[in-house]
Amino acid sequence: MFAEVIIPLALPKNYTWRIPENMLSRLQTGCRVEVNLGKNKKYAGVVKRIHSEKPEFFEPKEILSLLDPEPVIQNFQLELWSWMASYYMCTEGEVMAAALPAHFKLSSETILIFNEEYGDDFSALDNDEYLVAEALLMKHELKLTEVQQILDVAHVYPIVNRLILKKICFVWESLKQSFQPRKESFVLLDPLYDNEEKLSELLNNFGRAPKQMELLLAYLHLIKQQGEVSKPELLKKSGASDAQLKGLSDKGILKIEKRNVDRIIYGPKDIQIDFELNTAQEAALKSLDALFLTKQVCLLHGITSSGKTHIYIRLIERYLRKGQQVLYMLPEIALTSQIIRRLQKHFGGYIGIYHSKFSQNERVEIWNKIKSGELKIVLGARSSLFLPYQDLGFIICDEEHDTSYKQQDPAPRYNARDAAIYLASITQSKVLLGSATPALETYYNAKKEKYGLVELLERFGDVQLPNMELIDTKKIFKKPGEKIMLSSLLLESIHGAVANKKQVILFQNRRGYAPYQVCGMCGTVTGCRQCDVSLTFHKFSNKLVCHYCGTVYPTSATCQACGSDKLVQKNFGTEKIEEMLSEQLPDLRISRMDYDTVKNKNAHDVLIQQFEQKKIDVLVGTQMVVKGLDFDHVGLVGIIDADALLHFADFRVNERAFQMMEQVSGRAGRRGEPGRVMIQALNTLHPVLQHVVRHDYTGMFLEEIEKRKQFFYPPFSRIIQLQFRHRDRDVVTDGANVFARNLGAVYGKYMVGPAEPVINRVRNMFLMEILFKLPRDAMKIATCKEDILKQTAQLHAIPKFRRLVIVPDVDAL
Repeated sequence: MFAEVIIPLALPKNYTWRIPENMLSRLQTGCRVEVNLGKNKKYAGVVKRIHSEKPEFFEPKEILSLLDPEPVIQNFQLELWSWMASYYMCTEGEVMAAALPAHFKLSSETILIFNEEYGDDFSALDNDEYLVAEALLMKHELKLTEVQQILDVAHVYPIVNRLILKKICFVWESLKQSFQPRKESFVLLDPLYDNEEKLSELLNNFGRAPKQMELLLAYLHLIKQQGEVSKPELLKKSGASDAQLKGLSDKGILKIEKRNVDRIIYGPKDIQIDFELNTAQEAALKSLDALFLTKQVCLLHGITSSGKTHIYIRLIERYLRKGQQVLYMLPEIALTSQIIRRLQKHFGGYIGIYHSKFSQNERVEIWNKIKSGELKIVLGARSSLFLPYQDLGFIICDEEHDTSYKQQDPAPRYNARDAAIYLASITQSKVLLGSATPALETYYNAKKEKYGLVELLERFGDVQLPNMELIDTKKIFKKPGEKIMLSSLLLESIHGAVANKKQVILFQNRRGYAPYQVCGMCGTVTGCRQCDVSLTFHKFSNKLVCHYCGTVYPTSATCQACGSDKLVQKNFGTEKIEEMLSEQLPDLRISRMDYDTVKNKNAHDVLIQQFEQKKIDVLVGTQMVVKGLDFDHVGLVGIIDADALLHFADFRVNERAFQMMEQVSGRAGRRGEPGRVMIQALNTLHPVLQHVVRHDYTGMFLEEIEKRKQFFYPPFSRIIQLQFRHRDRDVVTDGANVFARNLGAVYGKYMVGPAEPVINRVRNMFLMEILFKLPRDAMKIATCKEDILKQTAQLHAIPKFRRLVIVPDVDAL
């Protein structure tokens, strides 16, 4: 018998291994196994299929060991992986690498074993070799990480190599499983003293150890209150030391026991719904119920602050009472902290969170709780799709239009919204897509009745939509070349809003202090050495940062080209706005919310709670402040530079700009009196701005869908973008041209390019792109994908193009 095993490598086909006789009765699909590939590399792979078909072209090796007594991956997950690899033109190994927590992907770790035959005469060795040999003699084996600690240097491979050549040690490759359950020490009273008489006798005749007596009394107090007492808690409560606790342990009065504990604390499991739906929400819920009888996917198009979350909670309650699991997906981690508090209030310990800011150990614990069915509701970002649900009944994809649902790098470059719909089809679940500004493709599918459509077009509590005002920055006096940051009208409005006990959100979709700096003498823009982009100045860290490759450069007072000290900082980011506000309105409490300020695990939660508690008057932010956050006291929203949102070389630019401005304006006036939204722009007559001012999603949709039809863009076509990358500009240009020429005969009328993208060098790699706009014909799309993969293989067979990287991106955003 043989097993097809997925290993976390980008292999176009899954490799096959022979199943040893002693494993036949125990091996199941979804179990992890230890396998050997190549000379001595070991991998932990997942068994996809058990069969009896011996491979024709090679002699399969035996599986080395079985790592799990029962499957860790369910059959529906393997089916999802297979679909994602096929649809998004990647490998199942790449999907596996994205899907599993790191601790399930065992790492091959080199271990050095001491050669006993060498003896203990190390006189011929140099100092570093001597230190390692001595340690090996004592311990017999060392990990490379331990060698690094002994020598206190980062690069130990040359030293290790010399020791191997001198036959002092040899290498043993061993798989390391890095997940360790968290253990905590608990304190227990010896069963002898469970008897009240014995306990009284002990306390009355304790002797001369007052600190131990205090410790024992503290323990008895805590055990009565809580039922169990941890060691750290007891020492903190009693103010005692480890030695005093050890004294009681040595006397046989208290015992210390290590136990496995959860890293994440969950509240009691309870369902408490303390609100009633209004008439519009009730009607929307009834419509959804009717549509879900015949449709698997429904779109809830509800304007900002219409109360979509109330409807979600009611639907979650139903599935929870049926005993099924619910996945609630959000595009940004920043949103989870606010939503989780709302959901915990209603569902208590039934709910768990899953996203990339959790440690790997925490992720494994959540994985196991979902697999066992203990956790019923999962709130997560796109990676929560990959969890091992036991009985998934319902998926909510909130803010379904958001581009953060699309994985950009590395593969699989999947869209979590679309993958959720496929996941629902294999688990027989229902999907609810929710948004105030749906993606054009989603709204088009709903209008064509592929999806159910329910619209909620009035705000909760009869609150009016915010009043929209355009500020024409052309009419404001400024120096030549100067860009208006905050107009006097906007500054006065900020001051007035705060004076009226309201809060303000200012939106600028650029972080940092100044997006670029230019030499006033020669005109040279300070750029990244690895990418064809300008460097952004970050004043707080006093560094220049490339926002594409992340390289950080020291600031310079002189131009690198001509040596002039006439460097001028152009344009502005959130950091500069925050500084200017602090100068102009020094009495206000101002904070910033962007990637630089919310890097830590809980930083976004702290910032949001401070804003909710009115400890911040003005919040300056990038698109993080746009996405679904719900604040009670925001009276004014300012969009600082609307023109910047409208000037991208992308067919979706108008749709995206409308979504972003409409979403951020929806943060204003969510309770009580209507809010105000002020939009600063040079081109106030732009059609998108006119739609935003009228809150006219339908008008924007009709205008854009007509252009999409005219130019054959989605939803009327399916797109595949190919990006070619290489360190040599000529190689990438020639490779893209050969590729286009070979496929042009068949796909010429569907192909655009090859062409250089706007930013044509990133991380020292030159870029070229080809775009395929294919008819919505499943057979033609599948054939095209096959032809692209074949052509890629043929191109890589030519020595000149062997290192040319070709990245396919299906449904590119």
